[in-house]
Amino acid sequence: MLATPLRHLASLKLPTTVVKDQSQLYEITNKGYGKDAVKVMHINRKGRVHSIQELEVGTHLKLYSSKDYMQGNNSDVVATDSQKNTVYLLAKKHGIESPEKFALLLASHFLKTYPHVEQAHVHVEAYPWQRMEQEHCQVKDGDSQSNCRRQLHNHAFIFTPTAMHYCDVIMSQNDPKPTVMSGIKDLRVLKTTQSSFVNFVDDEFRTLADQHDRIFSTVVECSWEYSETQSVDFLRAWQTVKDIVLRNFAGDPSVGIPSPSVQHTLYLSEKQVLDVLPQVSVISMTMPNKHYFNFDTKPFQKLVPGENNEVFIPIDKPHGTIYAQLSRKDLKSHL
Repeated sequence: MLATPLRHLASLKLPTTVVKDQSQLYEITNKGYGKDAVKVMHINRKGRVHSIQELEVGTHLKLYSSKDYMQGNNSDVVATDSQKNTVYLLAKKHGIESPEKFALLLASHFLKTYPHVEQAHVHVEAYPWQRMEQEHCQVKDGDSQSNCRRQLHNHAFIFTPTAMHYCDVIMSQNDPKPTVMSGIKDLRVLKTTQSSFVNFVDDEFRTLADQHDRIFSTVVECSWEYSETQSVDFLRAWQTVKDIVLRNFAGDPSVGIPSPSVQHTLYLSEKQVLDVLPQVSVISMTMPNKHYFNFDTKPFQKLVPGENNEVFIPIDKPHGTIYAQLSRKDLKSHL
């Protein structure tokens, strides 16, 4: 059915409900506003040794009142520009130890400073800077040989985008316990053997043969929620999760570890995180299967005789996606 032309709308008899007060017809069921992509660098100068944290921060507030939406009354609105300035001023006053602690600090500040703010949600992403490591040599007087060793630099850093550390903190006036979620994204890994996928459903739609030894590559996305935060070293916990994921993917450096499916590797990682970190109540992980298909050299035996197990075609799309969430029993989660 075609839409009614605009020129005919004036002649239509509209339902009587449309003339009622709008507040009786509709309600705002979700709302919020804030400042995103606030970039801040903090340098912790401890004598000659410096540490840095470069973050990208988003702050979102939800007000008890809706008069800014419904009446155009801005008297309760904490401007997004003020939220941006708060990020810099709290970084100056308190420093930045970790993304999670800084997010907790910001959320708590907004609720304590503005009692008309019902909820504060802070999202933080940390830029992956690592302290530069260089060879440092000392030559003793009268000694023709120098003593060299690797040494971390006091104030020089290198950008190493292996994975992104991020977090979300949600805090409400009527709930003293904050929700703290941390995560890893863009962790791309690959192994060339010890991955298989066999004995799956064999019906009229199947074309994929059993894969007894294949390339396994994925980009890990992982998030987890803390049941308590007082005893957590957030930076160490994030590194622990990352190490667990890599260990269950790759295994021992010399012998590796079998992966009968992406699902099994994912589950082993999530289970070990819950085993090792009692403060984590639930963990969610996604592993898209980044395919590398064997190039068929059979038609070219005169040029390159024999089987091909060295040349592969990277295929980004389409790709399989495997995900799961593992929780401790009888615990609620915001993931």
